[in-house]
Amino acid sequence: MAENGTSLSPEEKFSLITRNLQETIGEEKLKTILKERDVKIYWGTATTGKPHVAYFVPMSKIADFLKAGCEVTILFADLHAYLDNMKAPWDLLNLRVKYYEAAIKSMLKSIGVPLDKLKFVKGTEYQLSKEYTLDVYRLSSLVTEHDAKKAGAEVVKQVDHPLLSGLLYPGLQALDEEYLKVDAQFGGVDQRKIFTFAEKYLPHLGYGKRIHMMNPMVPGLTGTKMSSSDESSKIDLLDSPAQLKKKLKSAFCEPGNIKDNGVLSFCKFVLFPLSKTGEFKVTRSSDHGGDSVYSSFADLEAAFEKEEVHPGDLKSAVEMYLNELLEPIRAEFSTVELKQLAGKAYPVEKKKKPGQKGAAGTSTEEKLTPARLDLRVGKILSVTKHPDADSLYVESVDLGEEAPRTVVSGLAGLVPMEALQDRMGVFLCNLKPQKMRGIESQAMLMCASVDEPRVVEPLEPPEGSAPGEKVVFDGYDGTPDEELKPKKKVWESLQPDLRTSGNCEAEWQGSVMKTKLGNITCKTLKSSPIK
Repeated sequence: MAENGTSLSPEEKFSLITRNLQETIGEEKLKTILKERDVKIYWGTATTGKPHVAYFVPMSKIADFLKAGCEVTILFADLHAYLDNMKAPWDLLNLRVKYYEAAIKSMLKSIGVPLDKLKFVKGTEYQLSKEYTLDVYRLSSLVTEHDAKKAGAEVVKQVDHPLLSGLLYPGLQALDEEYLKVDAQFGGVDQRKIFTFAEKYLPHLGYGKRIHMMNPMVPGLTGTKMSSSDESSKIDLLDSPAQLKKKLKSAFCEPGNIKDNGVLSFCKFVLFPLSKTGEFKVTRSSDHGGDSVYSSFADLEAAFEKEEVHPGDLKSAVEMYLNELLEPIRAEFSTVELKQLAGKAYPVEKKKKPGQKGAAGTSTEEKLTPARLDLRVGKILSVTKHPDADSLYVESVDLGEEAPRTVVSGLAGLVPMEALQDRMGVFLCNLKPQKMRGIESQAMLMCASVDEPRVVEPLEPPEGSAPGEKVVFDGYDGTPDEELKPKKKVWESLQPDLRTSGNCEAEWQGSVMKTKLGNITCKTLKSSPIK
């Protein structure tokens, strides 16, 4: 990466700044400024849902801006997030600002962007000042309800009777251009109406029009916009390689179809711009034509349209490149501090049914924390094959109670019987007893597992543990439910965040699973689901 773009001509800087943009309003002004000095640009993001891999699209453009010598400000728009998502209280938004800053800085580092070339600003650092507030009032005396609603049509949720907060949103974003002292604002093309709103109204306050640069909206994995609120459409920055593989496997990528193809679009707007070699490699067996290398996106797109590149091969290549981008982020977020930040900024809470009593906050009874799980150390006294199911074992387990419990586990063919005999394990003891092919299972043996290739490893308590010892999660206190009611789906809601760490330690949202003697581990499976 060039240090500051001084070796580039104004024409080269313009080309780099505008490449892959869908539209730039004010191109002539941009060219004029580039002949005189470097351009000052800002990109803002409301700190609401978790950042996902689509954020690499603006990140790759920020890398272009820096290569072109631009001065770049990143705005963490916490006040905008509050106006757009009133269900999030300030203490939660403050945690999300910290999460966003950590995530975005980690993304930028993963693509080689030096952070010392960037300025990071939190919206409430200046948006609550006397001067800014007075400008909000001045703007509100000029803007009609029609214009405010129209400006936010693509960004603010549209309802028949909009809240005033949503109508204020576009005006605040327009004022940010003046208060951040920039020449240009960068965003997605869904921001266009807000950008034209700013061009119309800022001059009425005596402020100048800014340049507006717009990225296209990149389709998600389902062929629609990639969204934080749609789990199926997005890949989280902290998804494991196994989760990434699963999501890409189900992604919409029709043979020969180059429209609404999220996998192909990601190649265009992220992988090619960030490629150190300028190439994209598709690895295939010799039976399917062997490896192929594409030196431009146009070449890759043409080959895909002609069906010379199979969707499965494209997905495999994207998976490899994405894992390279995500691995440094996963590693950085493997620290206890960042794992706990992620858990606190995006807590898992049970959604209330329509009409159910309760305010925005969730009652203690409804809070979903791992403290509701009755996890204990148990010793497997005996193991036999299930008489009516080849895939099941029947175990007698000492859980520190008067009598052993019967546990049915689907481990036949995955874990040898002799490896379970007399073994200490971790058992979930408050699931509702369930008959499995005629035999009632009274607990569940907790295991780490991966699907491809299928590997299962029972969790291991610390050496010296005794049957019946409580298993808890660091930072979560409370009394377990007497029984996890199936209709409430407590276990089903908590389980997706149960994983092993990069050190094979069992965790829930970064909080370590442990007994009084130490941490719960597995033998070899890292960053894997626990079931």
